[in-house]
Formats: sequence, structure tokens, C-alpha cells
Amino acid sequence: MNNRDIIHDDIASGTFHNDTMQNGIRVITNRVSHVQSVTLGIWINAGSREDPDTTPGLAHFVEHAIFKGTSSRDYETIARCIEDVGGYIDAWTTKENTCIYIRCLKEHIALAFSLLSDLCCNPSFPDEEIEKEKEVVIEEIHSINDAPEELIFDEFDLHAFPRHRLGSTILGTEESIESITGDDLRQFMQNNYTPDNLLVTAVGNVTHTEIMELAVRSFASLQAGTPAKRSTREFELRDYTPFNLQLQKPVYQAQLLFGTAATRKNEHFYSLLLLNTILGSGMSSRMNLELREKNALAYNVYSSLTLFDDATMFNVYAGTDNSNIVKALAIIDQILSPESLCSIDQSELETAKSRLLGAMIMGMEKMTRRMSRAARDLFYFGRIIPLEEKINAIRQVTQSDIRHAVMHLLQSAPASTLIYEAEEE
Repeated sequence: MNNRDIIHDDIASGTFHNDTMQNGIRVITNRVSHVQSVTLGIWINAGSREDPDTTPGLAHFVEHAIFKGTSSRDYETIARCIEDVGGYIDAWTTKENTCIYIRCLKEHIALAFSLLSDLCCNPSFPDEEIEKEKEVVIEEIHSINDAPEELIFDEFDLHAFPRHRLGSTILGTEESIESITGDDLRQFMQNNYTPDNLLVTAVGNVTHTEIMELAVRSFASLQAGTPAKRSTREFELRDYTPFNLQLQKPVYQAQLLFGTAATRKNEHFYSLLLLNTILGSGMSSRMNLELREKNALAYNVYSSLTLFDDATMFNVYAGTDNSNIVKALAIIDQILSPESLCSIDQSELETAKSRLLGAMIMGMEKMTRRMSRAARDLFYFGRIIPLEEKINAIRQVTQSDIRHAVMHLLQSAPASTLIYEAEEE
């Protein structure tokens, strides 16, 4: 092991250790002595952005397929392995990462390592089980199609990034899933599940030494070699295509999604978090107060900020009646106008800081959130950022900083709007 860093994070209750195994796998641990559990994650720095152009949904399908059998465990053994000792196993895929994680009592951590290393290093991809899993994923696609609030985000990206990997859906399409072969799965893992692309995170009542010993025992067989054959993550404004589209859909409630894209600018990171808090995070946000409380136009309204390696996406979502579409859009436009955004005063900014800091600090009480925080820091910034540093950075954001962030995010390119209008009976 080498490249060892120790990050003291008193507010987060525990010390983060950042180590690297000889084969290149990175290991992050955070001891939390007051819990009896351990949350162990294996992160792969590959998601749907690494899907081949001909096979959207492949990264997500690999995440499913590794659970269908290994050289020493069948799918039922995998399903029971951790659950039978009171633990929990799950996984997810995003556009840039895949995570497979286990929560268990600390006495079962060796078993958790054994299972996770088996899934990542020895999947067998049995043909019969893979064919059945295709139907499962297709049903997952159907479930998204039946959930307009989720579907509209996927379709928005498809129109906003028609020639860029950010536009592809994480799940893929029925046709692309049906076309996946065992060779596709093995090739994707060979290209992306490589030591330089893997990260082990462990949070809970364990020591760094314990985790390093188990990590070496479980993953030393993965030999350092050819780096991951990942796509280059490069985004420029010309990769974003502004649009305005209104579609009739079989929904009871109209769905509105406003959005825009900008290039990544680290100097705006904390200012953008605060801007999103002010605009559309929580009951006291501007969007919720104006659209729901004052005008009764929406039950659900919020904004979201998505931070990719090379790009930033900002969206505002609202669900409303067909008859209120025009009025709701006008209010959103007014809230996002330069005059309105420049009216953010010091009092509103300080309140947003308190809200954001409260959510951030309380979130550290959740072990899965701690695990994710460490991994996302490392992938996004290349290091673990102590919570004290984040708190200080947020506290130092000024009104001028917010104005510069607004100009970067909302004036870099024209905004887009996608509307699902409820079909008339």
C-alpha cells in the first residue's frame, strides 16, 4: 500500500483514511465507533457515459448481471448470503459511476468483502439467467415510462444532448437491452472494472488496518495493467442544444421541466449549491413559495443541480393542471429573471447557508451518505474534502459570488423547456 492520506474531520465524527493498494485500487475508510454496523461500497468510475453508442444501458445491465451468478455462487446464494445474517445489499448506476454496497454488522465484514469481490471479479453471466434479467430490466424501463416525473428528465436530456453521451438514458431501450450478449458484458467489465477505476469505501465501526487487510486479501488478484478504456469526458456548450417542446401524454397532470447546461467551473461549486437551495430546495424556497403557497399551481415543485465531471445541469420541475401551464411557466421565468436573481439579499443568503449546512451535517449521520460523500469527493475533486473545509467555503460565499454563479449557469446558453400536456378526454 502507498499514497496514504489521513484527513481529520472532527465535525463528521471520525478520521478519513485514503490509501492505495499496490495494484492501484484506492481504499477510503471512516471509523464511526458509536455504530455497530459497517457500510462497505465498491465504486466503479464508469456509468452510462461509458456505454457503447450501439448499446445504451450496458453499464446498468452489468450492474444487474453480476448478481446472477459467479464462479462459486448462484443467484440465490448471492441473494441470501448477506440477508441471512441480517445485512443488506444493493447497487445503483448513474451516468458516471456504479456502486455496489453492503450494510452489515461489523462481525460480518469479511463475508461482505468476500461477496463483493466475487461479484466484481468472478461473475459467470449464465446465459439463462441473463435472458431472464433482460425482462427484469425491460420492466424497469416500463416502470419509468409509467412515472412521468422520472421520464421527463430522461427525455429532456435526450433532446438537450442529442449528440453527446449525457443524452443517453441510464437504463437504455428495450431494443438495446435485448441485443446485449455475454461477450458485451465481459468486454465492458474488462474495459472498466480495472484496478485504477475501482474504489473501496468503508464507513462504520472498523479500523483502517482491518479494511486494508481485507481489501488486499479480496482484490489483490486484480492485476494492475491496462488502464480503464473509458470515454473522454469532455463537455462544451456546443454539446447542448436548447429546445422548447410540448407533447401530449396520457397523464392526469401536466409536467413542466425547465433546464439549462453550463461547463464545469469549480470556483462556482458552493455558490451553485446555495443558489439551488434558494431557488428550489425545500418548502421555503422561492419556487415552492411562489408556485405552491402563493398561487396554488403545483403540489410538487423543486429545482435540481447535477454536477458532472465536466458539466453542470440545472432543472426546475413542476406538476400542474393543463390550464395552469402558461401561468406556471411565467412565474418560473420571473423567478429566474436577472432582476429577481440579483435581488438575493444578505439575509436570504445567510438563511440558505444555514439550511444547506444543516442538511449537510445531519446527512453525515447516515452511514450510506458518508460512504457516498467520500467517493464523490474523490471522483469529482480528486481528494476527500474535510467537512470543516466545506462548511468554511459555504460560509464565505458572498452576494457577488452568487451573481457570478447566476451569470455562469443561467446566462451561458439559452434555457430549454419540455412540457407533458395531459391528453384531453
